[in-house]
Amino acid sequence: MDLLLRRRSVGEPELMDDPACDPVALDNTYRLFGVINPLVASWRPVYRRHLRPALRAAARQGRPATVLDVGCGGGDVARAVARWAHRDGLDVRVTGIDPDERATRWAAAHDRGAGIAYRTVASGALVEAGESYDVVISNHMLHHLTPGELAGVLSDSQALTRGVAVHNDLRRSRTAWLVYWVATLPLARARTFVRFDGLLSIRRSHTPAELAAALPPGWQAVGQRFFRLLAVHRAQETTPPRTGRGRA
Repeated sequence: MDLLLRRRSVGEPELMDDPACDPVALDNTYRLFGVINPLVASWRPVYRRHLRPALRAAARQGRPATVLDVGCGGGDVARAVARWAHRDGLDVRVTGIDPDERATRWAAAHDRGAGIAYRTVASGALVEAGESYDVVISNHMLHHLTPGELAGVLSDSQALTRGVAVHNDLRRSRTAWLVYWVATLPLARARTFVRFDGLLSIRRSHTPAELAAALPPGWQAVGQRFFRLLAVHRAQETTPPRTGRGRA
């Protein structure tokens, strides 16, 4: 196992990325993301620490705040951010984009009145269109990318945000792999990609040193609890609150 995790696994594709994958398993996977991501991705403290200050800055300017979720998948993170912002009394417009039409179609069908705008498009097209957002986020996306794709997404994110960009991903470790292996045992025979792809995602993810080395100037690798790792960029006009050292 240590050999499997010593280096990133970059050559093995995840099952749900196959255009010809089992559609029932894909549907079940998107559905389970709504259960697993709140437990695994720990977005709530990330929202409080990194996203809410930028959303409040927009409110102080007397305009709705805007959020872009890149690679939104089933849209569960976009919906959660919208819900938290509304609870905080913030007027927010959230857009979720994904180049995979299966994802945006599923997300739109399961929006549950959240009012998220889902678009089947890549981030580069938004840069070309001159769009900008107060907050740009992604969840469990960075480990999917080649070095060239990672550089492109980070460049797009930096161009698209006037506040903060936060890419939330897994942190590769033996403990993370073992914990997920045990936690998903009940899904071992289920018709879903959550277990196989999740274990592979941990193997494909970065260590803090690897991510820091891959980030361009202006970005910071921030370690989180529960095997999390953030890539954070702040536009000059956004000042983070002084509430610690970036840990949730």
